[in-house]
Amino acid sequence: MRNLNLIQHCANILGKVLDFYGPADMKLSTYFKEHSELGQKDRGEIADCVYSILRRLRFLKKINEDNENYKRLVITWLIKIDGRSIRDLEHGLSKEEIEWAKSLKSRDTEQYTWPEKLSLPDWLWELFVEQYGLEETILLGRSFLEPAKLDIRVNTIKISRDELVKLFLEDGFDAEVMTFSPTGIRISRGTSLSRNPLFVEGKIEVQDESSQILSFLVDAKRGMMVADFCAGAGGKSLALGAIMKNTGRIYAYDISEKRINNLGKRLKKSGLSNLFAQKIKNEKDKKIKKLYGKFDRVLVDVPCSGTGTLRRNPDLKWKNLIQDLDELNLKQLAILEEAKKLVKKEGRLIYSTCSLLRRENESIIESFLKNNENFRSISANDILIKNQIPLTTGNFLKLSPHNQKTDGFFAAVVERID
Repeated sequence: MRNLNLIQHCANILGKVLDFYGPADMKLSTYFKEHSELGQKDRGEIADCVYSILRRLRFLKKINEDNENYKRLVITWLIKIDGRSIRDLEHGLSKEEIEWAKSLKSRDTEQYTWPEKLSLPDWLWELFVEQYGLEETILLGRSFLEPAKLDIRVNTIKISRDELVKLFLEDGFDAEVMTFSPTGIRISRGTSLSRNPLFVEGKIEVQDESSQILSFLVDAKRGMMVADFCAGAGGKSLALGAIMKNTGRIYAYDISEKRINNLGKRLKKSGLSNLFAQKIKNEKDKKIKKLYGKFDRVLVDVPCSGTGTLRRNPDLKWKNLIQDLDELNLKQLAILEEAKKLVKKEGRLIYSTCSLLRRENESIIESFLKNNENFRSISANDILIKNQIPLTTGNFLKLSPHNQKTDGFFAAVVERID
């Protein structure tokens, strides 16, 4: 860190974030509003520090013997992970802190368990090892320790990807074309886009490549009726609108008025006229019942553990418990059972999560198909090939940060056959 005063700011934020009540990004945002003296570069360094500590929290707390001193947690990260020397830091530390910092150098971490080294809760580590095996779980765990780059979706209603890449390069951005998404580019993390004209004018949206790929897996054609059943902030709905060339109708449903309002703002600058955002009370809302059996495609991106997003949301590691999965599984099945009613004959239901756990993914689809013989599984590979996406993951779409460099993601496509 350039400014040793930033160490204290990091410690202050950790004191707020580590109660794990509310999202870490919201707490950072609130803190920065309260400390307007911090410049953009300082905020970037503080955010990097806080998120890096969250990614390695178990490891760092183990070294500190679970000491609740947040400043020491920051110093431990600076020395053991960021590679800073004690000499760099000592003029900002007390004599006691300097002696303690020197002792960090000699602490042996080799005897730590793998979940301690990779900062994963034991229950999650055990589920991953059972599902993926030890070697792949180690690779997966290491990938969670690395920050993700910034993924951008090009709004092809307004600009082509080639044009956008050219503009970014002219402006000095380190932009690269995505491996899989035909509408995606990747730029350096920490790049501020909120005031960039391309963002303000709706020519780009921030969206992970995994979500972009999912939009193509929906395989929505011009003129179709499409429902985004759990739309959230609407990123996938907007992507679908562009893929459909602003034709047909897309209904974006969500139970959160705030999220629907945010989607409304994004919709205004998108240039789309085929998207209709609607707040619903729940999955059985009367607005939905009127449209039973009308949709060609129904996308159901269900609430889940978020284990695929731990690079971006490392606080989720310490919020979730294994007991939470039982409740989530019931909710996921219940949402699917309601969403299926919207699908017309020969229409498709697309189930997705940002989870890497089989019990939220394959197991849910297997259960659904067992109880709904009028639906059959469709190969994700076949759909991706048809959409010229060079990706092979089998019958289901399965993405992970250590394999495809995306968020962890799962999707399955089923078709109504009666």
